[in-house]
Amino acid sequence: MKKPDIKQNPTPKQRYDITLRIDGAPGPFDSVAGSVDYQVSNGRCVPLTPISGATIVPQEHIPLTLTHVSDNVYKGTLYADRFVDEDYYGLGVCQWELVAAGIELKVGKMDFSPSIFLKDIKAGTPVVTYFSKHFYEDSTKPDAPSLTDSGRARREDYKDPTSTFSATLTAEEITP
Repeated sequence: MKKPDIKQNPTPKQRYDITLRIDGAPGPFDSVAGSVDYQVSNGRCVPLTPISGATIVPQEHIPLTLTHVSDNVYKGTLYADRFVDEDYYGLGVCQWELVAAGIELKVGKMDFSPSIFLKDIKAGTPVVTYFSKHFYEDSTKPDAPSLTDSGRARREDYKDPTSTFSATLTAEEITP
């Protein structure tokens, strides 16, 4: 199945400003980067793949530029209507939907990766993710493995809850 020419919306209007606030991290991060995931929400507009007969819906993963605005706060902008709903396969209009925005807080060989999903973006609900300070400290050791930690929703889920830090993601809709 040939991948269609997915079109970006030249005039997106559903703008959300994303704020990342890091509290209690034991040190700085080597880098802070973001990305936004989109996918087609109605699989009936996509043909079945030969042999397996599965439907593989188109997905896009684009960078989210974050600006460092203060010691522990970063901001970025995403658009929920980034892609054009169109009949890409001749089977009806494919409807694109924002799935989530994710962040990579990199230190040493460790990526701490909080994310915020569509329902919380639209509701403006803050999403707090907790991470272990021990993982942060271990990540700078020469023999540390390369790992990604998506964190936990509750501080109490850690063996030592007092030795955690948090990343809070909040979305605010910006109307023109």
